[in-house]
Amino acid sequence: MAEVPFTLAIQDADLELLRKKLDLVRLPDELVDAKWNYGVPLEDVKRLLARWKDGFDWRAAEASINVLPQFTRNIEVDGFGTLSIHYVHQKSQLDAAIPVLFVHGWPGHFMEVSKLLPLLTTTTTDRPSFHVVAFSLPGFGFSEAPQKKGFSINQYAEVGHKLMIALGYKEYVTQGGDWGFHITRRMAQLYGGVHLKAWHTNYPRAEKPALTTSPGLYIKGLVTPYSKRERQGFDRTAWFYKNGRGYYTEQSTNPQTLGYSLADSPSGLLAWIYEKLVLWTDGYPWSDDEVLTWVCIYWFSRAGPAASTRIYYEFNAASESTKYRWTAIPFGASFFPKELVCVPTYWARSIGNLVCESVHESGGHFAAHEKPEALVDDLRKMFGIGGPAFGVVPGKSGYAPP
Repeated sequence: MAEVPFTLAIQDADLELLRKKLDLVRLPDELVDAKWNYGVPLEDVKRLLARWKDGFDWRAAEASINVLPQFTRNIEVDGFGTLSIHYVHQKSQLDAAIPVLFVHGWPGHFMEVSKLLPLLTTTTTDRPSFHVVAFSLPGFGFSEAPQKKGFSINQYAEVGHKLMIALGYKEYVTQGGDWGFHITRRMAQLYGGVHLKAWHTNYPRAEKPALTTSPGLYIKGLVTPYSKRERQGFDRTAWFYKNGRGYYTEQSTNPQTLGYSLADSPSGLLAWIYEKLVLWTDGYPWSDDEVLTWVCIYWFSRAGPAASTRIYYEFNAASESTKYRWTAIPFGASFFPKELVCVPTYWARSIGNLVCESVHESGGHFAAHEKPEALVDDLRKMFGIGGPAFGVVPGKSGYAPP
């Protein structure tokens, strides 16, 4: 369980292999005026590949990653042995700061927390401060991947919890989007009350309340017309299920088959991830180097990019009882209009004790990267003085003495 400082240092031989593969890329043809209707446009991939091959400086990107305080630590996972887990741990200068575990999803990674760190760890007398932990999910980034079948939401939750305990945070809160929503929700079910004191998500996935399980919310839906924002959210959700969910079907049924392409072809991996970065955000102005750094974290990941897709298969195979159950501890949600699944705010009350909700005018799936200030403001609103979860972690107010 000893903590080991981590410095990212990709070997020259791995960089040379990538260079050779980029030299040998073979691209598909494209229909006239296809644009984004058939997938990522050819001109976008050509531009990014040219930059990757001749202009992108991985060593500079690597140095920027290494600015973050990174570590590895062995975590014993019940039934799966010991895994080496990579994580960022940025402490506030304030001892009374609130410990928060940030949990990413796919195709995200630990670097999504980077824009949040200076905001969350700031020590002032008028805003709460946080000790921030962000780990690479097993099989993602620079965490070791499980080698056995069945490593699903329970196990990811176990790793996150045991990491916080190992760091000395016996009581803490969480924040997550995408898979981070499912993992932190499961953590709330397993460790809520005793260790996990509250959870927050920017990806509040909820079904329409049913009469048998949420009669009050069900009746509310019958008598309350949907607002313009809610109708637009339904349109966004319908678009996603019709046009944007093919990746989910493949990764949740045949991840190994897809994995051969992702592990062997830099252009294939680039297109697979770039599509989501563009279509899942709200007009975010991605720079080419920003995209390439993002993709390189997958290309150079410890287990290779295929390992990250297996979470979909295991989630689908897991028992329903491990996924969905109402949670009693305080729960907060941020609603961004270009999220993949957009639901009315009151639907979220069916999944937990919703005490804090924030509705935003812009922003998409990668809120921590797209809208870091907005997401941090939501956490301050929930955990700050006067907030519904203020003081939820005993002895950790988050505030410096006046």
